[in-house]
Amino acid sequence: MFKLLVVWVLNAVALISVTYLVPGIHVANFKAALVAALVIGLVNVLIKPLLVLLTLPITLLTLGLFILVINGLLFWAVGNYLEGFSVSSILIGVIGALVYSLISGVLSAIVVDGKD
Repeated sequence: MFKLLVVWVLNAVALISVTYLVPGIHVANFKAALVAALVIGLVNVLIKPLLVLLTLPITLLTLGLFILVINGLLFWAVGNYLEGFSVSSILIGVIGALVYSLISGVLSAIVVDGKD
């Protein structure tokens, strides 16, 4: 449980970092970043698998690159849904989702030990 909370906070920190690196993404404060990180995580667990399954033919034709579009679309949708977190366009969403996953992956690898 503690590990899950640490990863959640690290994802919020990664989201705030993205706002400094990608113009067009804005997070109002750390509380908004925590909520956005939670919603992004839930969307990735609940909605993304369904979208990947529905778009499997185009994902195969693009050799998996369409998953970047799905990630960006979901990132943009969360930005349009939540107050305090905004993403200006789908292209910015694709870039932001890519940078967000890179930063959160690096932070998780550094801070969270891979062993239970």
